[in-house]
Amino acid sequence: MKTKIEKLPKSEMEIEIEIPVEELDIFIERVFADFSKNLKIDGFREGKIPKEVIKREIGEDKIFREAGNIAIKEKYLQVISENKIEAVSPPEIKILKLAPGNPLIFKARFPVLPEVNLPDYKKVASSCKKREIQVREEEIEGTLLQLQKSRAKFSQVERAAKVGDFVEIEFSSSQIEMGNPQKDGFLLGQGNLIPGFEKKLEGMKTGEEKDFSLTFPAKHFQPPTTFQEEGFSQGNSTKSGGGLAGKTVNFKVKMKSVKKMELPEITDQFIKSLGQFEDLSSLKQNIREGLKSEKGISERQRMRAEVLERINKEINLEIPDVLIEAERNRQLDMLKKYIASQLKISFEEYLKRVQKSEADVKNSFQAEERIKNFLILREISKAENIEVSEEEVKTEINKTLRKFPDIEKAKKELDLGKLKSYYEEEIRNEKVLKLLESLIQK
Repeated sequence: MKTKIEKLPKSEMEIEIEIPVEELDIFIERVFADFSKNLKIDGFREGKIPKEVIKREIGEDKIFREAGNIAIKEKYLQVISENKIEAVSPPEIKILKLAPGNPLIFKARFPVLPEVNLPDYKKVASSCKKREIQVREEEIEGTLLQLQKSRAKFSQVERAAKVGDFVEIEFSSSQIEMGNPQKDGFLLGQGNLIPGFEKKLEGMKTGEEKDFSLTFPAKHFQPPTTFQEEGFSQGNSTKSGGGLAGKTVNFKVKMKSVKKMELPEITDQFIKSLGQFEDLSSLKQNIREGLKSEKGISERQRMRAEVLERINKEINLEIPDVLIEAERNRQLDMLKKYIASQLKISFEEYLKRVQKSEADVKNSFQAEERIKNFLILREISKAENIEVSEEEVKTEINKTLRKFPDIEKAKKELDLGKLKSYYEEEIRNEKVLKLLESLIQK
């Protein structure tokens, strides 16, 4: 068998394969044997039908083409396996010669995983710097205030609403949620609503109604690129304005209730109600450690992202379109599942709320960047001979299975093969990221 392998632009490859007559004859014999086993012809036992009879019943041309198809498939797989070629989709086959008494010649063209020529990734990682994690006193006081608010008492008042009150409102707009009334409740001045909205509520009493117009900020809306709905999710319609950026919106608001918030005093009793704390000092120390831990996690994620971004800038990868499309489809599928399970609405309803088409949402995903990061981590794991043990994968799979009430049923319903591949990649990537992280300057 002769082969000629050619690399093409955009991470494609073409292989020309020539199968000599004597090898092709082996496939023809296999086809005769298969037909002989499966044909039922009066007067002949199964598997003992002569070739001439099979030719007459099936047709010599059909037998030859069937042998050619099998040969093409097997020889193509053999060549990419022997040459360790990583094809990412089925090949386009072009038959150049297929005739009795002649060698079979064909070309197979297909996209492959692009070659990654890594820069000195250790040097890149060591050029990054860790940021010092500091917890300011005002942050501790802010967290302490949130703890007080979580145990605050609310009492109905008859006066006009002012900043710091807990208000409950009902509002509607013909431009939002198709005009359906919406409800919301929040601390006035801290509701994070669109600019100017909360100011309009100041001075309103329970039962009072008001009409007003507000212009949404020009940069208020961001296309949905994560699993957070950028439309009007969970009743907080005034907190985001999918498709309303820069537009003037008319609102009709009714004040349902105004409540005064009374914060508990920070006494020994209050401190002990929060946990095993001796005094205010120990509580603040616990808050400090918690904030430091949260900031540590954020800093760790930032450092990892920075290293990958810097490595990314030093390599030039041509990602096949089929890979980008597959990644976008994967992310779209995950988004649809999230919307169905968490937001409890159909994907069609979601698209209406964010005023986007499915194509708009799909094209907003950063598929190419995710693929590049995957390839970089994969290549570094090869260079560093990073391995994942069966035991490590098994531990993670068992953690997942234990989340289900019926483990045996879950084993049958889940695709354990895909789950295994997923955790192998996750564990390997984590090991690579820890390696890069260890090289960053303190």
